[in-house]
Amino acid sequence: MTIKFTKDHEWVKLEGDVATIGITPHAAEQLGDVVFVELPDVGKSFEADADMAVVESVKAASDVYAPISGEIVEINGDIVDSPEKVNEDPAGAAWFVKIKPSDPSQLDALMDEAAYQAHVADS
Repeated sequence: MTIKFTKDHEWVKLEGDVATIGITPHAAEQLGDVVFVELPDVGKSFEADADMAVVESVKAASDVYAPISGEIVEINGDIVDSPEKVNEDPAGAAWFVKIKPSDPSQLDALMDEAAYQAHVADS
C-alpha cells in the first residue's frame, strides 16, 4: 500500500487498482470545524488537479483537488451526513472518494510522507 500527498494537502492511498483520497490532518486542522462536504457523483471522471469536492468550515470554503486522473467508483456518504467526521479522522474513516486511476504513474509525482511533512514545516 502506497500513501502519497499533494502540496494542496490531499492524501492518496493506492490499494490494488483503486485509490482512496482524503484531506490530511493538517488540512483539517487549518480548516477548523467542518460543517459541510460536497462530493462528486459516482461515475464522474476528473483530470489531475481538477476541483473534485468542496469542504466548508466555520472559517472558509475550500476546494479539494483530484491528485490523480480517474473515475469516481465510490463516495463516502458518511462525511456528507456528518461533516464533523472530517475533523475527527481525516486520514482514516473520513476519506472522501475512491477513484479508479486512469494513469497510476501520476502517483510518482506526488510526495511521500517525509517530503509532505517537510512541505508542511516550510509553509
